[in-house]
Amino acid sequence: MDEVPPQVPVQRRPGSAQEPETLRFSVLGPVRAWRGEESLSTGSPQQRALLAALLLREGRTATAAELIDALWGEEPPSQALAALRTYASRLRKVLDAGVLVSESGGYAIRSVADGALDLAVTQGLATDAEKAKSAGDLCRARELLGRAVALWDGEALAGVPGPYAEAQRVRLEEWRLQLLESRLDMDLEQGCHAEAVSELTALTAAHPLRERLRELLMLALYRSGRQAEALAVYADTRRLLADELGVDPRPGLQDLQHRILQADPGLAEPSAPAAEPASTPVRPAQLPATVPDFTGRSSFVAELSEVLASAEGRVMAVSALAGIGGVGKTTLAVHVAHQARSAFPDGQLYVDLQGAGARAAEPETVLGSFLRALGTADSAIPDSLEERSALYRSVLDGRRVLVLLDNARDAAQVRPLLPGTSGCAALVTSRVRMVDLAGAHLVDLDVMSPDEALSLFTKIVGEERVASERKAALDVVAACGFLPLAIRIAASRLAARRTWTVSVLAAKLADERRRLDELQAGDLAVKATFELGYGALEPAQARAFRLLGLADGPDISLAAAAAVLDLPVEETEDLLESLVDTSLLESAAPGRYRFHDLVRLYARACAERDEHPPSEREAALSRLLDFYLATAAGVYARERPGDRLVDHLEPTEYQGLTFEDRHQAQDWLYAEANCLLACVRQSIGQGSLKRAVDLLWASKDLAESGANSREYETVAAFARDSAQAAGNDQVEARSRTTLTEAHLAGGRFEQADSEAEHAMRLAQEITDPALSCWVPNHRGVVAIYQNRHTEAAAYLQEAIASFRSDGNLPGEASALCNLSRSHLAVGRTSSAIELAQRGTDIYDRLGHALRGANGRYALGLALAQAGQTDAASSQLQEALGAFRDSRQRLWEGMTLFRLAEVDLAAQRPAKAASNAESALTVLRGIGGEWRRGNVLTVLGRALSALGQVGRAQVCWREALVIYENLSSPEASEVRSLLALAAA
Repeated sequence: MDEVPPQVPVQRRPGSAQEPETLRFSVLGPVRAWRGEESLSTGSPQQRALLAALLLREGRTATAAELIDALWGEEPPSQALAALRTYASRLRKVLDAGVLVSESGGYAIRSVADGALDLAVTQGLATDAEKAKSAGDLCRARELLGRAVALWDGEALAGVPGPYAEAQRVRLEEWRLQLLESRLDMDLEQGCHAEAVSELTALTAAHPLRERLRELLMLALYRSGRQAEALAVYADTRRLLADELGVDPRPGLQDLQHRILQADPGLAEPSAPAAEPASTPVRPAQLPATVPDFTGRSSFVAELSEVLASAEGRVMAVSALAGIGGVGKTTLAVHVAHQARSAFPDGQLYVDLQGAGARAAEPETVLGSFLRALGTADSAIPDSLEERSALYRSVLDGRRVLVLLDNARDAAQVRPLLPGTSGCAALVTSRVRMVDLAGAHLVDLDVMSPDEALSLFTKIVGEERVASERKAALDVVAACGFLPLAIRIAASRLAARRTWTVSVLAAKLADERRRLDELQAGDLAVKATFELGYGALEPAQARAFRLLGLADGPDISLAAAAAVLDLPVEETEDLLESLVDTSLLESAAPGRYRFHDLVRLYARACAERDEHPPSEREAALSRLLDFYLATAAGVYARERPGDRLVDHLEPTEYQGLTFEDRHQAQDWLYAEANCLLACVRQSIGQGSLKRAVDLLWASKDLAESGANSREYETVAAFARDSAQAAGNDQVEARSRTTLTEAHLAGGRFEQADSEAEHAMRLAQEITDPALSCWVPNHRGVVAIYQNRHTEAAAYLQEAIASFRSDGNLPGEASALCNLSRSHLAVGRTSSAIELAQRGTDIYDRLGHALRGANGRYALGLALAQAGQTDAASSQLQEALGAFRDSRQRLWEGMTLFRLAEVDLAAQRPAKAASNAESALTVLRGIGGEWRRGNVLTVLGRALSALGQVGRAQVCWREALVIYENLSSPEASEVRSLLALAAA
């Protein structure tokens, strides 16, 4: 049986009065039915369970199999179907004719009057309360919620058997408590804290583990001057949660306790907002019909409604909605206008200004039709635009009229049509942002949220077809880019084809090359909507639109766009801002721009059709790759002065950016990470393999960033496979080197070893100084992690020699620090300190902040093993600051872990536990499970030393699972720790 949330029957609204002999039902208590005032017999418990299941289906048909599952679960009686039919027959005799119907082998309850089900009435009240709250009328919202909660008559579905009823009981009780919490929250907002204390005291006693109720009780007590009692509630809550669940209070509760202790002025009772005046009845208008399946857009509806509500007393309220074609501007404006009709009793005017077409409506023609609609005789309508506009304003003087100007071309077309008088308002929709429309409230309408999009799709297609294929439905609305027009077209096509499944439609839309062609139904077509906007562009705008659509990144910076277009930044910005004004491009952030997914597909289709010569498409993407490679190489060089890798990268023709300092360079790298990696992948597919792999290598810091590690690894693997397929040994070796870095950062040492081994084998057959240096360095690092220390020393000595031969001092320092780790592992502590110090000195001499931190990390480990814990801690603390400053989360976490080890050695268990906990937090999602196991082991040791043996055992058990899954030798050490703790 499908689970039906309690808010399902939203179409049931409270009636003004109950008609005699009308059927009524209740589920918020015992399941009961009445005809007028006469109570009807609902039969046996199973019969009541059937009635409840059908009532909660909102008139939808429930199959026999679903109902049997609802009534009896996994063990139905042998004659379940016959029993079900008997219960249905008995209910049909009790209820009015046509209420319980048989359909498609199942049953449904239909023809139930509005307000006939208590659950539906409750939901209507809750919805109205939310609207009142959004409008600032808390008094009204509280009263509505109070009425909603009062409709409960004990336990919902009381005495009704079956798994479905049990699930709904839990759900409805949770909903009731949420409504209570919302009402109590409003009580406190309006200063009714003293009255709320007793109710909250009873509720917290009944629901002791519900933290939100306890938070409200603390706030009510504090505002009642009972600070000590408020703090006692927190102490009781903390004890209860620890005893019952072994957890701490949630952060919100902890924060409230802290604020109470500090007597935070922000906790003082707020002033109650004044209630809004009620609207007055309305007269007919010219507004088009609103769509019956209008979905979502609640924030925009509230925002626009607020502006319209402010029309009285102002010169004029004007709202201008802008957005791409198909985003739902007209639908939203019409919906809002209908909701606001009561505020404009003297009429509502509407016109489609056809601004996106070749022949936009002339203002004087529109004014003529408006004046006639307002009762002006044809003979009294003047000829000129100025005179008509003046007469129009005169006719509207003293009236309250709403004017909806749909699909406007520009502000010049709109200005003569604005009322300009107090009490009137105008709603304008356009693809152009009307920044030059004085006094207008500008609204940029974006696509729907995923939930809104799925809801719209479901309303058109039907709940039953979507429910069983929810993932496919999500794929469909995602392929539509959450654009309302596209969703409506896709859903309408599916609704008209009963033999199609949602998966069939999803498969058709999965092909990007065919997607725009699939998104058309009847006279609706996404491509045609975009064509109107594209056809109105100037030649330079159209070229920019086409070429920018070629780039794969989620957005594009102004500098990168200038590279694509091969234009100065200032000229590029003017073009892009003009495209934003036409709604064909979005301003993602200052200096960043993006396309809607479907608009990007259309732009690419235009590039294939209209860009001449066709080679300009490849040239634009090549300039973009050059821009990223040149800039990333500059970032690498600033981060690592003297590192020769940048000298061994492919040369570029297009210049990159330069930066004043290393922080600015890092900001660029991490801000551009997704676009940069998308460019690498796209360039590999376009045949620019070597430059793309070099860009990946130059931006290798992304492999250790945490936020971009997984995507970096994916792109590196794609580069390796592409190079291997192309038979390019050098590029394959370089791509395997980048993949080695990614695996090392992720703690996947076997994969790292495999990639490094392949890279070394390929590098031996070619002449590439960069590979000759970095490949043996990587092999040495992997060998250290795999406890092959003799091999590690040999590889690292080879790397040191190669770095020296290439004149790469930073590379030499890296290999020296790694060799220090190898010596340390075999007990050569003195030489390990000496090697790490040499590496650190090189870094310091060159001014390496980040790489100097790597040196101090190695030196700190060596000093710790030598028993010099204070010196080790000092080095590691300095390294930690540099890693944080450089946003290297992997090494920040590892340094915290090493500090915890040093603290343990220095008999500072509390500090060790704190550093280990911090390490776990920082390393969440990066570094790999082996490193996580190491941190857990150390955290367990620290906790054990603090006497918290239970928590220590939890850490060790988790570490043991990790080590056993990885077949790591550390497992035996953890088993010993657990055995010792148990003893």
